Amino acid sequence: MTERTRRDWLRIAGGVGVAGLAGCSSLGDDRSTDGTDSPDGDVESDFEGVDLPLALDDRPQSPDGLATQFRQGLRNHGHIDATIPEAVEVAWSVPANRGDHTASKGSPIRAPSGDVLLADDTGRIQSIASDGTVTWSTSISDDDRGSHGTPAVADGTAYVGTYDGVVSAVSVADGEVLWQTEVGDAAAASPTYHEGRLYVAVEYATPSGTVVIMDAESGEVEWRDDRPTDHPHSTVAVDLERDRFLFGSNDGHVYAWSLSDRERAWTFDTGGDVKAPIAVCRGIAVVPSWAGTVTAVDVADGTGLWEFETDESVSPTDDPDPGRTGGVMCAPAVHDGTVYVGSHDSSAYAIDLATGEELWSTPTGGWITGSVTATNDHVLVGSYDANLYALDRADGSVTWSVEGRGDVSSAPLVADGAIYYAERAPEESDEAGLCYKLVAAD
Repeated sequence: MTERTRRDWLRIAGGVGVAGLAGCSSLGDDRSTDGTDSPDGDVESDFEGVDLPLALDDRPQSPDGLATQFRQGLRNHGHIDATIPEAVEVAWSVPANRGDHTASKGSPIRAPSGDVLLADDTGRIQSIASDGTVTWSTSISDDDRGSHGTPAVADGTAYVGTYDGVVSAVSVADGEVLWQTEVGDAAAASPTYHEGRLYVAVEYATPSGTVVIMDAESGEVEWRDDRPTDHPHSTVAVDLERDRFLFGSNDGHVYAWSLSDRERAWTFDTGGDVKAPIAVCRGIAVVPSWAGTVTAVDVADGTGLWEFETDESVSPTDDPDPGRTGGVMCAPAVHDGTVYVGSHDSSAYAIDLATGEELWSTPTGGWITGSVTATNDHVLVGSYDANLYALDRADGSVTWSVEGRGDVSSAPLVADGAIYYAERAPEESDEAGLCYKLVAAD
C-alpha cells in the first residue's frame, strides 16, 4: 500500500487550507437537501467569499424535495449537528427486531412529519410518532431475515431493501406500497437517493454481487454493474465533487465508479470483508474491514493513504466468535477531522483523519457493529453488551450509558433533543428487540 504525507493529504483535500479540515457535517441535522452534504464542512466558515461549484451548492428546494437517508447524507459521514443531554432516560420503547441474524440491523430515520421510520428484520416498516404510537405498519417482505437496511426518504416516499432481493417504495403518509422491484437475491444495504435515482448494493447467492441504479419514481432498474465478486452489504456513498460513487464488498474490495458516466474508476483491496458503509470526507474514503483495519483511500484514484489496526488481542469474555476478534463491521462517523469507529475488539476509537493516528480508545463489554453517530460534543456507540454509550468526543470518557435487553446494532438518531436507536432481539428469548426513545433525564 502506498502511504502519503500530510502535505499530500492536504493537496487531495482540494487546497482549502488547514482551517477547512474541520467538519464534514451537513448544514442542518438529517435533512440535507436532496440527500446532499454541504461541501465537506460548514460553508460560512470554510468557504467564505468562495464561489462554490453548482454541483456542491445546497440550493433550497420545496419541502417535498428534501431527502433524508442513512448516515446523514450522500457521503455517509454519520455526523448530526446537534447536542445531546448530559443525562438521559427511556421515554418509550416499541417492539422491532425478532430475528437472530448477527448482521447490523436497520436504523431509525426521521420522516418530514416528525415520525420515526424503522424497517426491521420481521420484514415490516413502521412509522412511530414522537409519543411512541405506531401510526402505521406495513409488511414488505416475508423473508426470514426481513430488512436490515435503513429507508431513504424523499418526496413523501420511503425506499428500503429486503433480504428477498426486493427494493420497495412505501408512502410515508400511510404506509401504502407504491412499487416493489426485484433486483437480485438480497438487498441488505440501505439505498442511497440522489436526484430521483436510487443507488443500491445487491447480493447474489453464488456468491457474487452488483450495484444497481433505479428510477425512484417507477422502480425501474436503469443500470447495473456485476463487478463485485462476493456479497456486498455496504451502502453506496456518493462524492459529487470528485464524480464518484463507491461501496464495499465481502470480497474485501472497495469499488468505485464515475458518477457522470458510470464508468469503472478503481478498485482497492483491504484484505478483509467490507460489510459496513464507507464514510467519505474531503476526498477521503474511510473504510472499515474485517481485516481488523480502518483504511483511508483517495476517492479520486483509489490510492491507500493510511491504515489503522485495531487491537486483535482483545476479546470480550462473551465474544460469540473469538476467531473474528479485531474485525471492523462498524460504519465510521467523521467530524472535525476525526474518525470515530467501533470494532469486534469491543473498543470505540477516535482516529486522526489526516494521519491515521489513534487519538483515544474506550472499551465496552462487547462487539461494536452498529454505526457510530457523532454529535457536536459526543459520540454515540452501541455495543453487544446491550448498552448505548455517549462518549465525550474530546477524550472518549463515558458521559452516560443506557442498558437495553439486546445487542445495540443500529445507528442512533438524534432529533429534537431526543435519541432513537434499535437493538437486536435478545438471544435465547422470545422477546423482541426494541426501538427506544431517550430524552433528557429530569
